[in-house]
Amino acid sequence: MPLRVIGIDDWAWKRGHHYGSIICDLERRRIVDLLPDRTAGTVEDWLTAHPGIEVVARDRGGAYGSAASRACPGARQVADRWHLFENASAAFLDAVHRAMPRIRAALGVAAADPSRLTAAERRQHDGFRRREACNAAIRRLAAAGTPIKQIVRHTGHSRKLVRAIVRGGGTEVFRPRVSSLDAFLLRLEEEWEGGCRNGAELWRRVKAAGFAGALRVVSEWTTRRRRAESSGSSRPSKPPSARTIVRLMTSRRDRLSTADARLAATVEEAVPALAVACDLVERFHAMLRSKSTAGVDAWLADAANSPLNSFASGVAVDRDAVAAAITEPWSNGQTEGHITKLKLVKRQMYGRARLDLLRARLCTA
Repeated sequence: MPLRVIGIDDWAWKRGHHYGSIICDLERRRIVDLLPDRTAGTVEDWLTAHPGIEVVARDRGGAYGSAASRACPGARQVADRWHLFENASAAFLDAVHRAMPRIRAALGVAAADPSRLTAAERRQHDGFRRREACNAAIRRLAAAGTPIKQIVRHTGHSRKLVRAIVRGGGTEVFRPRVSSLDAFLLRLEEEWEGGCRNGAELWRRVKAAGFAGALRVVSEWTTRRRRAESSGSSRPSKPPSARTIVRLMTSRRDRLSTADARLAATVEEAVPALAVACDLVERFHAMLRSKSTAGVDAWLADAANSPLNSFASGVAVDRDAVAAAITEPWSNGQTEGHITKLKLVKRQMYGRARLDLLRARLCTA
């Protein structure tokens, strides 16, 4: 039976260096073929040799889209929904990164107060100051008209890092990390305001509520909280990370502590464009869940003059595939699952399997 609905995505022979392509039959839920690379020419040749394809589910990379347009122009292309969710969130995070200098100034934490930092936070802050000196040198070279290629050679940093700094990134002071305490911060705030100021007792109470972390984690939180109160300042003890701000702005206010809700409101008041961008991200996510394309054009018009304009431009270029992702039942999630299977087989053979052996083990008739 000829192929009718396929999913195509890339997989890593060696991450960051060499990639191949995997093609799946989404109706029969099986791997059809593996290609040696992910170039548009290779994919186009394969699609030309398999006429009759009606639906191509893919990510938003340009190579697969252009190859499908040339080889099977009558096929409907479907962008991957998960990547659309992730790309919108990443675009909002980038917007917050660019606004971090104004956010820190509005919060009154343009510089960290060393007396209110833990030893680990002081080490992070020292590293940030060294990075800022390097970033300033890169920005001076860029302002003088030096091409990125020459800046990379002069500084020894990667092209990706140099480009991010030139575009306004690289301003994070404290690198964010996920804490096991995050889900219990609201409970801790309530207990603290209720008069419980002993770290061991707070740990026992949140442990009874399901917290699985050590006493030390809660003790460090109480130390920071006590220092903030003793300083007589209502501002945060350290500059918040961009990821922290994104989490606060995209969370329901009734699920935040009073301090976090106040911080989010301050950020929105200082940088109103971020409040607009946050609303646009929520609208985009809701649109993907709605199964209706009625709001796509209005969203594109609103996002064109917002901090998400770059992401919106990409959506506009790939509008038909994005609209199909909203209405079609097909998605590349199944293809991602087959890539996980491919990785398992590669590891079983210690990463030494050639393409013909991988095809023999994974591609079924």
